[in-house]
Amino acid sequence: MSSVRREVIVEAAADRAFRVFTEKMDTWWPPEHHIGKIPMKNIVLDRRNNGDWYEVGTDGSRCDWGRVLIWDPPRRVVLTWQLTAEWQYDKAFITEVEINFTPLAEGRTRVALEHRNLERYGAKEADIIKSVGSEGGWTLTLQRFAAAASLRNADTDAAVKTISPAT
Repeated sequence: MSSVRREVIVEAAADRAFRVFTEKMDTWWPPEHHIGKIPMKNIVLDRRNNGDWYEVGTDGSRCDWGRVLIWDPPRRVVLTWQLTAEWQYDKAFITEVEINFTPLAEGRTRVALEHRNLERYGAKEADIIKSVGSEGGWTLTLQRFAAAASLRNADTDAAVKTISPAT
């Protein structure tokens, strides 16, 4: 099984890191990493098993990315990544992104990401590994996430706490 693994240490407790990752993705996801035809306004991750994962354009349009396979707060979330080598959504094409949140010392969390099943890209496998495994791929994405999750100002904390979990 072919995969790319990255991890980052976040200066936040696991529950906060998990909430920022799953509820505030639009605050840290690199805006240049969207696939919609319209500029991205928001990213939605339905916080439940079999939930949707998609971007919303500034015009309200929806561009699917994948689904939630496993919802296990605040320890783990597994998503389908249903983007082809041409960065287009394909309902029939599936790779997986697993994110684990491991508490360390109080107020610190190791966040480990694995993007797996990359052999499913066939002849484009090496290109995809090079892209998502590059400094501008999952490395940049996790660095931006860690910075957002580590913010300790009252406005950020209040914004994260006001989002209630999905039932």
